[in-house]
Amino acid sequence: MSETIHSAIDFYERHPISAKIILSKVVAARGSLEGLVPDDLFAFDQDHYGGLAVNDILAERAGMAPGKTVVDFCAGLGGPARYFAHRYGVSVTGIELTPSRVVGAEDLSRRVGLSSRVRVIEGDVMAVPLGDASADIVVSQEALLHIPDLGRAFAEAHRILKPGGVFAFTNWTVPAPLSASDRQLMWDGMAVQPLYGPARQVEMLASTGFSGVSIDDISPLWRDVLVERLAMYQRLRTEAANADAPAGHDAFYLSYVRFVDLIKSGGIGGGRFVAHKPRS
Repeated sequence: MSETIHSAIDFYERHPISAKIILSKVVAARGSLEGLVPDDLFAFDQDHYGGLAVNDILAERAGMAPGKTVVDFCAGLGGPARYFAHRYGVSVTGIELTPSRVVGAEDLSRRVGLSSRVRVIEGDVMAVPLGDASADIVVSQEALLHIPDLGRAFAEAHRILKPGGVFAFTNWTVPAPLSASDRQLMWDGMAVQPLYGPARQVEMLASTGFSGVSIDDISPLWRDVLVERLAMYQRLRTEAANADAPAGHDAFYLSYVRFVDLIKSGGIGGGRFVAHKPRS
């Protein structure tokens, strides 16, 4: 497979966290794949910064409750979607661009008995294949950095939300544009599209019709978490190769080292955004 990145699909097709490596870790932890329940996956399938604890914060901010319909933008292998369905009694539709992750998400959800309340469908969050006013909540975690036109994704979240719905997401932020060399490295390693500061993201949300936007600066949390994740990825590269699973490409590991450096220096940060679609 070529090392060249043309889109986020190229990045995620070779990402070291795959359905195959998740299942291999489950087998190592419990001995078999028989009789799996959702909790058996949660130590291994949460590919975002902060694990289950930040899922709970996002769910609380979004007002998740039994019976609500949730759409997860850039859902990946469906880890948060399964957790939200299991923990909060919601129904979740994930939108995911990478075909292998859609297939992997379906397999993992089926194995733990959540297929009736969790589905991940192939689609682009800039043109969501769902109807107007069809969701109570839209969420996303550390994935919108891959979107070429963030404003279009925000507009799609607004379109599919019911009046009074909530859009809650975490995303990279930058206090100033990255250098040309850092932009290229982030693209080559992680398919990172243009990044924006918190204020600019709020402006884009407002321009698409959202109101009552709040932001939590979660950069300090990310500084600690991402150092640990870098070490995890470095271990995982060998584990994935040994399991004959995708192990990531060289530029990913180079870019992640630089990413952690930028997080530590304040060149990149993180924000938790909550925005509301007016009721009328």
